Amino acid sequence: MIYQNSLDSARWLDSKDPLASMRERFCHPVIKGKPVLYFTGNSLGLQPKAVKDHIETELTEWANWGVEGHFHSKNPWYSYHELLTPASARLVGGKAHEVVCMNSLTTNLHLLFVSFYRPTATRFKILCEGKAFPSDRYLLETQVQFHGLRPEEAIIEIFPRDGEHCLRQEDIEAAIREHGDELALLFLGGVNYFTGQWFDLAALTAVAHEVGAFAGFDLAHAVGNLPMALHEWQVDFAAWCSYKYLNASAGNVGGVFIHERHGLDPDTFRFGGWWGHDKENRFKMESGFSPILGAEGWQLSNAPVLGMAALKASLELFDEAGMAALRAKSLALTGYLEFVFNDVVEQFPGIGLEIITPADPAQRGCQLSVRLKGTDRRLFDALTEAGVIADFREPDVIRLAPVPLYNSFEDIYRFGVVLTSVLRQLEVAA
Repeated sequence: MIYQNSLDSARWLDSKDPLASMRERFCHPVIKGKPVLYFTGNSLGLQPKAVKDHIETELTEWANWGVEGHFHSKNPWYSYHELLTPASARLVGGKAHEVVCMNSLTTNLHLLFVSFYRPTATRFKILCEGKAFPSDRYLLETQVQFHGLRPEEAIIEIFPRDGEHCLRQEDIEAAIREHGDELALLFLGGVNYFTGQWFDLAALTAVAHEVGAFAGFDLAHAVGNLPMALHEWQVDFAAWCSYKYLNASAGNVGGVFIHERHGLDPDTFRFGGWWGHDKENRFKMESGFSPILGAEGWQLSNAPVLGMAALKASLELFDEAGMAALRAKSLALTGYLEFVFNDVVEQFPGIGLEIITPADPAQRGCQLSVRLKGTDRRLFDALTEAGVIADFREPDVIRLAPVPLYNSFEDIYRFGVVLTSVLRQLEVAA
């Protein structure tokens, strides 16, 4: 696609966008009386306007039914999580019985490690990417300690080569094979939160299985961002949150995928809870945990309905738009941001800014991470003050995420105008 850094060009691109009307289905923040340019859907997605009605429906049902709402409300609460399953399964490319929405992300990962990290004296190592999200790092540290192991011996971190920002596929695969006899688990973020790099999960899973290890992924920055086919890729397990690209409110319910070869096997060990127990006998209150077959067997407690109502509103928009169309727009929108950013930065050679996200669109979603080389956090603060809501990660990276559901090409052009103004001010100040 040929881009031009002009308002007319941006508006022309918006006029050709089949998803342009989706933007009006979201609430757009106004901060200090001024509409902002919102590029941080990779941290917290915007609120779909339908969320209010979905939650008010459940509040009304609660008011009218009380406890009887579990079985007699419009959307019975005892099975509310099942309403989220089909759309969630489509998003990650799983079968319905391989997916369930429950708990929160790191809680779910700890529960999945109960099943998939069962170290032995000879096979006990976990391979992960360096600069994993801190919660994942703490997860790994405490999991290996729980099994009486030392993190420095059990956790293998793989880092980019000197002078590079992203991992090379061949280096990850080589590390898997190098530690193969000792490797219990490959565990990566599907999209690295810091650089925005999207890993080839199918290929990595195949190599992990080749050496006898499980493959699991944190999909917090991948779900709702990139098309996936977890069942086809033979991924053993995955988990995700719903408040980033899934726009379901801060800290809301997460989701898990468990491949059917594990989920349909009642001998796959997992912790028990009454919502994971055989549905036909759940309310008999008897001893003896008998897990539901499939991912539902990993549930512990009944559904947090108000949070799930917000997720339901967002998932309906994903079904309406379709991941293929969202990915197509994401490629164009992120490409335009890259073009506008580079066009602006070239005008200020004395201020070094560098995109560290892969230039290959096949290795990224809708995030560009920018390293501040010739300036400091003052640039981020100035952008914020000028109405650009982005995200800063220590020590020197700004993350920008143009989300295809609600960002426009004009948003990106206007970001370029603000960036030009801010860089000019910094240049003068220097």
